[in-house]
Amino acid sequence: MSVLVVTGGGRGIGAATARAAAAASWDLCLGYRADRAAAEAVAADCAALGVQTAVVQADVAMEMDVIDLFVQAEELGPVRGLVNNAGIVTPRKTVAELESEDLEEVFGVNVFGAFFCAREAVRLMQRDGEGGAIVNVSSRAAVLGSPGEYVDYAASKAAVDALTTGLAKEVAGDGIRVNAVRPGLIETEIHASVGRPERLVELAPTVPLGRPGTADEVAGAIVWLLSPAASYVTGAFLDIGGGR
Repeated sequence: MSVLVVTGGGRGIGAATARAAAAASWDLCLGYRADRAAAEAVAADCAALGVQTAVVQADVAMEMDVIDLFVQAEELGPVRGLVNNAGIVTPRKTVAELESEDLEEVFGVNVFGAFFCAREAVRLMQRDGEGGAIVNVSSRAAVLGSPGEYVDYAASKAAVDALTTGLAKEVAGDGIRVNAVRPGLIETEIHASVGRPERLVELAPTVPLGRPGTADEVAGAIVWLLSPAASYVTGAFLDIGGGR
């Protein structure tokens, strides 16, 4: 089976996507930034479904880490899929409060990392001539702007949207599809990581469906976009935000 690279594969949407992809018979290379134990636990769940797995430490903001990630992914087999999931958010600040370090961190991971990973995936897919599929994990914040909270994060995800649109047109002739999902309020660790575990409860009333989403709900959409069922879908954005 083909190999799928999932960045940020040790937790949240990345972990849920890895498990769903394993159920769909993808072999998996999981990138993680810091928590190897979490990534290995996800890999073990996937291996139990009968697929090959690899776990690779990679800070996607570092170009050489990304190159090594794809070198190791290739050891499993031909890379035919990428889920550009790794992303971070810094503690809540207004634009007036932002420091250069905040911007460097957010854009380093969310934008540079997405470009580095997309580049390496495309190079392998073009070289092999068999095509493939890339799914970028954007955010509803790219559309909503996150005023008073995370405008820097929203802007970084808007860049991911532009990457999706441009790259989809650039590589369509190579049989490579590029799409994005835009999750809304999703139950993952990212909120607690910036000291706001209460954020989902506070904002749930603003969601027309009346609740936050789950990582599994996002993962299902990602795996569909990777699949032959989405063979005529490229340059598309799937909002998974409960109508928000």
